[in-house]
Amino acid sequence: MNIGIVGLGLIGGSMAKALKAYTDNKIYGYDINSDVVEEAISRNILDRKLREDNISQLGLIIIALYPKAAIDFVKRNAEKIDKDAIVMDCCGVKRIVCDALEPLSEKYGFTFIGAHPMAGLHMSGFAYSSEDMFKNASLVLCPNEKVKNEKVYILKGLFADAGFTNIQIATPSEHDRIIAFTSQLCHVVSNAYVKNSAATLHKGFSAGSYRDLTRVAKLNEQMWTELFLENQDYLYEELDELISNLVKYKEAIREGDSETLRTLLKDGRERKEAIDGDIYRN
Repeated sequence: MNIGIVGLGLIGGSMAKALKAYTDNKIYGYDINSDVVEEAISRNILDRKLREDNISQLGLIIIALYPKAAIDFVKRNAEKIDKDAIVMDCCGVKRIVCDALEPLSEKYGFTFIGAHPMAGLHMSGFAYSSEDMFKNASLVLCPNEKVKNEKVYILKGLFADAGFTNIQIATPSEHDRIIAFTSQLCHVVSNAYVKNSAATLHKGFSAGSYRDLTRVAKLNEQMWTELFLENQDYLYEELDELISNLVKYKEAIREGDSETLRTLLKDGRERKEAIDGDIYRN
């Protein structure tokens, strides 16, 4: 199969490298930075440049752009996409993308499946991409009820070869609700945490706790602003609940209330143990 990848940043570049290394498909690629495309071709990561005149030759198009850019790309090129082709995005939010592209796919005959590879780094760009980025990672697929099972099976098989070991099926709304907690809230908390004045004094006084909590503070503010605001309702709910929980700790510490504080800490520990137990059993 000919696979086209639009956007060769961290995720798109890793897709190209993984699919080239672990499958027998031909990989076409496009990036706004033509030097990246030339480098990928010279390193045999891409077989060909993806251009408007060869889009119709692709059996799968993977769009690794920000949500609005992904939507715009498909809108501009929908007429050129083969009716048997699958179009898949890699965006971190799904409702806005699926709401825009599912009707478009029905109009022009191709299959659209929203997707989110659950992998990444706090660094961005092709230079940090890796063929092993998706080893043992999860992939969330959001096919609507009109997508044929055979199309989903194609993606499951392909991405299992690329290293994914857990492929989840969800609705766009389910995805966005859960990702607001598991990813977006973590980035907000990390980014806000390093704004405390004590952060400038941490050297020599910090270890794993500080590193773990601050890893994703070094984010791409352009991308995450778009993702946060495209998932505003669910992320706001998670922030509201977190702030409510933090206030309980704050009040117990202010009042010197050891019993309440001990109970809060115990509840948190037991919740973590119960959640981890469920994960390990599954």
